[in-house]
Amino acid sequence: MRICKITVLLLLHSSSLLLFFTFQSVCSLFFSVMAEDFSKAVDDGLRLSKRIYFGKDRAVAPPKPPPSMVRSATAFLPSAAMVYAVICDPGIVDNPDIPSYQPHVHGRCDPPALIPLQMYAIEMEVDCHHDTAFVTVSGTWRLHCIKGSRSCDCRVAIPMGLQGSILGVEVSVPRKSYTTELVVLEDDKGNQNFAPPQNGGFLIPNIFTLTIPQIDGGSNLSIKVRWSQKIAYSNGLFSLNVPFNFPDFVNPAGKKIPKREKIRINLDAVTGGELLCKTISHPMKQVRRHAGSMDFVYESDVLAWSKVDFSFSYAVSSSHMTGGVVLESASAHDLDQREMFYMYLSPGDIQSEKVFKKEIIFLIDISGSMQGKLIEDTKSALLTALSKLNNHDSFNIIAFNGETYLFSKSMELASEDAVERATEWINVNFVAGGGTNISRPLNTAIEMLSNAQNSVPIIFLVTDGTVENERQICAMVKNRMINGESICPRIYTLGIGLFCNHYFLRTLAMFGRGQYDAASDVDLIESRMLTLFDKASSLVLANIKVDSLDDLGELEVYPSHIPDLSSEGPLILSGRYRGNFPKTLKVEGILADFSNFVVDMKIQNAKDMPLQRVCARDQIEHLTAQAWFLENKQLEQKVAKLSLQTGFISEYTRMVLLETDHLKKVKESAGTKEASKKSNGRFETGVQGQRMILLPHLGIGFGNLSATVENTPPGYKSKLPEVPEIFKAATNCCETLLSYCCCMCCIQCCARLNNQCATALTQLCIGLGCFGCITCCSEICCSGNEG
Repeated sequence: MRICKITVLLLLHSSSLLLFFTFQSVCSLFFSVMAEDFSKAVDDGLRLSKRIYFGKDRAVAPPKPPPSMVRSATAFLPSAAMVYAVICDPGIVDNPDIPSYQPHVHGRCDPPALIPLQMYAIEMEVDCHHDTAFVTVSGTWRLHCIKGSRSCDCRVAIPMGLQGSILGVEVSVPRKSYTTELVVLEDDKGNQNFAPPQNGGFLIPNIFTLTIPQIDGGSNLSIKVRWSQKIAYSNGLFSLNVPFNFPDFVNPAGKKIPKREKIRINLDAVTGGELLCKTISHPMKQVRRHAGSMDFVYESDVLAWSKVDFSFSYAVSSSHMTGGVVLESASAHDLDQREMFYMYLSPGDIQSEKVFKKEIIFLIDISGSMQGKLIEDTKSALLTALSKLNNHDSFNIIAFNGETYLFSKSMELASEDAVERATEWINVNFVAGGGTNISRPLNTAIEMLSNAQNSVPIIFLVTDGTVENERQICAMVKNRMINGESICPRIYTLGIGLFCNHYFLRTLAMFGRGQYDAASDVDLIESRMLTLFDKASSLVLANIKVDSLDDLGELEVYPSHIPDLSSEGPLILSGRYRGNFPKTLKVEGILADFSNFVVDMKIQNAKDMPLQRVCARDQIEHLTAQAWFLENKQLEQKVAKLSLQTGFISEYTRMVLLETDHLKKVKESAGTKEASKKSNGRFETGVQGQRMILLPHLGIGFGNLSATVENTPPGYKSKLPEVPEIFKAATNCCETLLSYCCCMCCIQCCARLNNQCATALTQLCIGLGCFGCITCCSEICCSGNEG
């Protein structure tokens, strides 16, 4: 038989594409939902919610979307705590109280649509302790959009403020309750154990999501969320901003439904100075005021929920540098029975103070992964930073990938001419490409700053990658940074994305007595880079030493190398010790004119301040960096125990969702129950009708060397989860089969097609294949020719 070659090729392509698209659709279930996909799903949900009939009461109409030409891809991201119904089958969407005639809907929502639930009550309490705020939000939502006889998953979305860290979620529904907990899994190896992404995780770095399975239509959900976030400091002003902006479509249908919102803020500034309230977003009433502390309350019946974030700013009156120490004894349940201390040093009103003259070298990563928006935002921030330098400051720029590129062989005064030449050089040389080598440019910068005089030498490192010799680099920096009268080079580091090793950058900054920051979301590169530069360029006290602590036993201080004091934020130290803390304490340092300066620290016992919780996150991050650098398993265990005790997530603990069925009877005694079993990313246990659902790993990890080598841009999910063996075999089969028919470029191109294009292309290939078969049949059967 004569069979056309094109027919065989097309049939091979068709079957291969079908296998590829099947594999791709299964793998896509394991990836985290991106912000754009989430926003699109909410948009689809709002359109789907038009099916809901509310009787004589008005229907809740979605807001008018902006014109398509200017509409943001993330327009429907949550701006406050919200809950969504996850809709796979659009046929279940209806009013659970007033069923109405609904035309049949064919097909399913893939990906699922998200319908925002109506909110019936909201309450928020904020406890502020110096630079840390603990936020608790409690609310009630109703699954108003699902038939009473049906059920669906509900997704909780929690936006958090500056450097937010999720502490816990509690959900109560009829007959069941859910609580998040931290656990240590002995067989867990980093990020290798993947749970389905719909169970929870971070949508973007400041939005945490959690899915509650199978809630009946018409049910009420009572939810309590707890998180911590940092209080920003700038120009002597502490500023707190908490997401509290609710869209119109969460208001319940009907004009007579009461809506009451309540906010309470408890402020403990620790410093003991007089507090001056500057701005506040909601009409708060002061209910308590003492030295260094204030309480405010806002409570009101409203027609619509809050349309603005809750913001609050205050200042502590002080015309000079002040500091203090807060002491607390370990509780009976504390795993570490040593005493605790919290030390702070505030810059005060430094308008009349002199800031150190700077000699700064910018080390900027221009490897291939920095292409596009990353390199452009970095260039923009760098040019802004150069424009902020004073005429008596000096600077240089080193761009690096696999090679090193110097703007100048020596330091340049920040004159207008030098800044203009630097701008031209940046525009020419900042072209993303090549690999990543940090060691060589870092050594070059240290050598250039080794002879700095009458100034603070600063190395400002920006990178998005991981390198092989990171521990050797840290050891080199540690050996070269010698404490003495002269000021050694300071190192400030900024990590972009999740492929760089943030613990390496934190360790590097600690040894360099500088500071570290991160832009986990690539959209924050410019703002985080300029914030870190402002801290580095506004140093008012250097070479800081704490006197009289050497006599304490088993002393631990975090960070172990004390950074300089900047006018852009207080200096915080914390730690543990044994023995009697000294009655008096002095902190010494060098001012900008290189004269010695001494601060007498005020020592007080902690009263309402939960010292361990306030210090926990910073201590966990510093200990994790130390454990990484020393490759110390005992430190890893110490971090895990501290994480379990305080509720802050870490690299060595996992968060689980504990489901309790209050009506389920215990069939077996606790002593004969089986250990937790893993199934589909979920852990189940029969203990008192409880079930554990494993959530994805929430840590930032220790970098991705392979992604750096391949120049994968930050934000691209390069790690594939484990998939069933059948799909692995299908992929291998496809690759083997197609290697005889087309190049691997075609295979990779097909793997990146979206579902709609894949379906259309597959149908086209099958149609052409069938057409080829018909042609062959007509030639063989109808023409009388024999093959």
